[in-house]
Amino acid sequence: MFDRATPSRDQYFTVLLRSNDGEGARLGIIAAKRKLPTAVGRNRAKRIIRESFRRHRETLGSMDVIVLAQAAAGRADNKILFDSLERHWRRCQELAGRD
Repeated sequence: MFDRATPSRDQYFTVLLRSNDGEGARLGIIAAKRKLPTAVGRNRAKRIIRESFRRHRETLGSMDVIVLAQAAAGRADNKILFDSLERHWRRCQELAGRD
């Protein structure tokens, strides 16, 4: 997945995108302890990522998506994180349209 994925990056998240075999959109989350040292921060980031993905799953088509939380995600408020993910999902839709 990591070798052939198309990245979308900002200070809060790195999103890796790759088309799959028509199984619908699938999500993988990496919230490393090194980037988000507290369990509260890791769990909050994962909860926000899952909820945002759930809202946009239908628009992503047949894609495998891995979201890596960055250190800045632990310091940002929820609205900023949702807005960041919204931009990533739009970019993923654009990239999916090109394939």
